[in-house]
Amino acid sequence: MVSMTRGAYAKPGTSLDFKTGNWRSTEMPAHIHAKAPCHAACPAGEDQQAWFAKLQEGHAEAAWAELVRANPLPAITGRVCPHPCEGACNRAALDGALAIHNVERWLGDEAIRNGWDYPVAAPRANAPEVGIVGAGPAGISAAYHCLRHGLRATIYEASPEAGGLLRAAIPQTRLPRAPLDAELSRVLALPGITLNLRTRLGRDVSLEELRHNHPAVLLAPGCQASTAWSVDGAVPADLREGLHMLKDFVDHGALPEAERVVVHGGGNTAMDLCRLLKRSGSKQVTLITASGLPGPDTDPSDEINVVPRELEEALEEGIEIIDHATINRLIMKGSRVTGVEIMSLRKLPGRDGRSHRIGFEGTERVVAVDMVIPCIGERVEPQGLSGLVERGYLRPSDRFGRLNEGELFALGDARGDRGTVAAAIGDGALAASAVARHLAGEADPVVDDRPEMPNAGLNLTYYDHLPRAEAPKLSVEERTFDTEIEGDIGRVAAMAEAERCLSCGNCLACDNCWTFCPDNAVIKTVELALDGSHYLFDLDYCKGCGLCAHECPTGFIQMLPNANGATEGAV
Repeated sequence: MVSMTRGAYAKPGTSLDFKTGNWRSTEMPAHIHAKAPCHAACPAGEDQQAWFAKLQEGHAEAAWAELVRANPLPAITGRVCPHPCEGACNRAALDGALAIHNVERWLGDEAIRNGWDYPVAAPRANAPEVGIVGAGPAGISAAYHCLRHGLRATIYEASPEAGGLLRAAIPQTRLPRAPLDAELSRVLALPGITLNLRTRLGRDVSLEELRHNHPAVLLAPGCQASTAWSVDGAVPADLREGLHMLKDFVDHGALPEAERVVVHGGGNTAMDLCRLLKRSGSKQVTLITASGLPGPDTDPSDEINVVPRELEEALEEGIEIIDHATINRLIMKGSRVTGVEIMSLRKLPGRDGRSHRIGFEGTERVVAVDMVIPCIGERVEPQGLSGLVERGYLRPSDRFGRLNEGELFALGDARGDRGTVAAAIGDGALAASAVARHLAGEADPVVDDRPEMPNAGLNLTYYDHLPRAEAPKLSVEERTFDTEIEGDIGRVAAMAEAERCLSCGNCLACDNCWTFCPDNAVIKTVELALDGSHYLFDLDYCKGCGLCAHECPTGFIQMLPNANGATEGAV
C-alpha cells in the first residue's frame, strides 16, 4: 500500500466536501516526461539530465554509470565533441548553458583514476559473436553495446593500435594520449570483446569470411582515401591533403615550412591544421570555408562544423578566417602555387527546392600564398568491401545503419552523413541494439518520439542566476604542440554545474503542485509513483485551473484535454 499525504490545510466543510471534478474545465493536469533538449541534441544518445540528477545527489560514480549506458568514452568525448547539447541547453536563456562537456570529461577522468567498473556483465560463453570492422569510436562503441545486450564482439582492425582517427589525427593539445589509451584499454579489456590488430579487410580477412563466421557484421572502417581536389583542373605540384598531413604530424611531429598558407575546408581537421601551422612558425594562416561563422545572421545549419572552443582559440591565436567563400582560381608559377583568387558564396534556393552555394562575380580578391591545403573530406577505401561503396561511402537504408545486404551495418564516418566522434558512438549503440533484437527474433527498437521540452515550457522564475563554471585554459603564449590547452574543471565546479541543471521535463519534487493546488487535488506519495514522481492527481477534486502546471518549474506537469469527459480517478 502506497503511503500518501494530502495537503493539510482543508477543514471539514471546505473543498474536500465538494467533488469539484464534477464541474472541471475542459483541461486536466498530467505528468509528461518530455525530452530535455540536451538529450534530444546528443548524437551519442546521452541523457544528460539523468546523469546530472545523480550528480545533484552527490553520487559521481552513479552519474558516470548513467552516462556510460549510452557513451562508453566520456573522457574522450568530453575533450573532442562539439557538444551540440550545450547549444540546445535551455539554461542559456537564463545565464548560460551548462558546461556539459567539462563535466563529462571530469566524470570520465574520475572513472579512470578510481577504476570504476563499467556497468556491464560478461556475456555467456556461447552467446552470439558479432563481427566488427574497425576499432575507431564507432567500432568500439558497437562492441561495448553488444556486451550490454548480452552479445560477444570481435573487432578486426588494420592498424597496430586501436583508436582510429582518435589516435591518428587528433593533436595532443585536444586529446592527450594518456586518457585516450586509458579509456580505450578499459573498454577493450571487458570480457566478451576480442580485438584483432593488423588485420586488414580484403588482405587478411574477407567480408565473406566474416559473414560466414558471425551472425551480423558491423562495418566501421572509417574514411582513409583522399577526395580528389583541383581548381578547374589545376593542381599544385606540392599538393598535400589535409588529413594525411595531420596524420604525418601526429606520427612524426613534422610540418612543411611555409610562410603564407591557405587551408580550404570547414571541419576540425582544417582547424587543427591551421593552428598547428601557425604554432610551427607560419606567419599568415588563412582558413577559407564555404560555411558561416556563428552569429545572429547565420543559419545554424550553415555554421562552420568545428568545436566552438576550437574556433574561439584559433581566433585568439591569430588565424584569419574568410567565411562564405571558396577558392575560384589558383595562381601558379610553373607548377607551384603563388596565390589564390577567392570568391564569396551565398546559400540560395535552387529550382530543385534545395539550397545551393552560389559564387558572386565581382567579389573576387587575390591572396598571395606559398601553400594550399585542401581539407574537403575523405572517402571509404573500397578494398575488401565487395562493391558496397557507393559514391565514396557506405549508404545505409535505415537509422540503424543497415545495408541492403542481410545483416550488414555501416557505422561512423563510412556512412558519409556523420562527422563527429559522438555520432559514431551513437551509430554503434543503434546498430548493436538492432542486431540484438534481430537475433532474439524481435522487431527493431522503437524510436523515442517523446516531445522535447522547449524553453517556453519552463517557469524560470524559480531558478537562481548562477554563473557557468569555466575550465582553466592555457594562454596563447603557453600553448605548445604537446600540452593540453583546456584543463580539468574539478570536482567542486562539476558539482556546481549539476546544481545549475534545470531538470527540463522531469520532476524536481519541489512540492509546488502540492502546495499551490487550491482544491487539495494533488496527493503526495512517500514511495515513487509509476511515472517516477512523488505526486498523483485526484481528478475527483481537480477543477482544471492549471495552477499546478503554471507553477511547475520544469514543465513536467502539462494541461491536457479532458479524456472523454472523465471526472474520476487519479492520473
